[in-house]
Amino acid sequence: MPAELPGTPLPLPMRTQGAARAFPAGQVLREAHPEAKATAEALDRIRDQVDRANITGLLVASRDGLLLASDTRDIEDDSVAAMSAAAVGLAARFIGQAGLGEARGAMFQGSLGHVCVFPVQGPVLLVVFARPDTTMGLFNVVARQALTLLQDALNKAD
Repeated sequence: MPAELPGTPLPLPMRTQGAARAFPAGQVLREAHPEAKATAEALDRIRDQVDRANITGLLVASRDGLLLASDTRDIEDDSVAAMSAAAVGLAARFIGQAGLGEARGAMFQGSLGHVCVFPVQGPVLLVVFARPDTTMGLFNVVARQALTLLQDALNKAD
């Protein structure tokens, strides 16, 4: 193995497809998040009702960054769930410092699309992804429609 130069970053470990996770003997796996089942069922109910011409994916996470349910492609769902919690926290701080009331979401625009994170209810967040050719105005409308559909589906589950 060649000598490492000072300051050279080490490569990140890669997760291999289908790799088994080994847990030490006696370790107990934690239970699923209490909201996971209800949100997965709600996401299933609204999946065909959202504007699929503009919305490319939906993800539901907890406020502590855990993945609850997703309908996405080519996205690291666990990482996005964690970042959604951070985005909502940052939005709340930013809006608070700016004196603009209560944060209602965090919207980001990238060269390959849009993403928005909304607090849904209680400990639940909704992440909505859209196509790059969707205007920000239209994205705001269709993302809020997805939010309303999810809120309604979760309320019916109660």
